[in-house]
Amino acid sequence: MTALSLDGDPFDYRITKSGMLIIVRGGRTVMELGGQKAAALIPKLGCGHDSDQQLLARATGNYRRGNERHNRRPH
Repeated sequence: MTALSLDGDPFDYRITKSGMLIIVRGGRTVMELGGQKAAALIPKLGCGHDSDQQLLARATGNYRRGNERHNRRPH
């Protein structure tokens, strides 16, 4: 089991003529990035499927960092 489960439901992206980055997952637009954020992310994309998936997951906030706190209650 992968933490991101991107294998079965990968991100996709499109870059518009105006320089906007549209991030799609499952056929739906999940985020549109423009300006400096898009300008910083676009050159990093296209280096490989796995690295693209990681970058897009981080950009959308759909990324498990491993440092989340779990609610632990004493029994």
